[in-house]
Amino acid sequence: MLVDDQELIRTGFRLVLLAEPGIEVVAEAGDGGAALAELGRLQAAGAGCDVVLMDVRMPGVNGIDATASIVERFPETRVLVLTTFDLDEYATGAIRAGASGFLLKDARPTELVDAIHRVAAGDATMAPSVTRRLLEQLRLGAPALPEPVSADVFSALTERELDVLRLIAEGKNNAEISGELFLSASTVKTHVGRVLAKLQLRDRVHAVIFAKQHGL
Repeated sequence: MLVDDQELIRTGFRLVLLAEPGIEVVAEAGDGGAALAELGRLQAAGAGCDVVLMDVRMPGVNGIDATASIVERFPETRVLVLTTFDLDEYATGAIRAGASGFLLKDARPTELVDAIHRVAAGDATMAPSVTRRLLEQLRLGAPALPEPVSADVFSALTERELDVLRLIAEGKNNAEISGELFLSASTVKTHVGRVLAKLQLRDRVHAVIFAKQHGL
């Protein structure tokens, strides 16, 4: 689904995505409220939406509030936030709301398509400039997630799962983790899934924040 208050922007994205095999634009909306209504309509029709491309600054329900509602009401749908504005408060707001990715609208078409596939597969993606500043904020002590109840937050992980989490926190993708730990790609994917499940994290973005926040 394409969500942007500018029809010309939606048209541009739609033309890019129509050329991509395996991607179908199932709906469009001009603000967050309309997006939620469209998701409800799709659900009632027995259809669905894997990924929402969400603008931030829109009249009515903005992209951050809409993202939070989608995460709560349609947990199978992932949100990829796209904005013209490279501002920290938008990125952190999107992540806190549960977005699985954050890209700028000047990203290349190949970057956008890759981000959609990654988010749809349960991975996460962020604009490099945003990632650098977000990690810097965490190093300076800016809170991103609530403190855990347990003092030993990593005790549920095996030694190998902890190794995988460390590499996720360094920004490594599955292929890089596979090479560094001498594991198959499927084994790495299994470990990543177990890390997220045990720590009750939504995706890799939140895993990075969680690990950095707790000194890993």
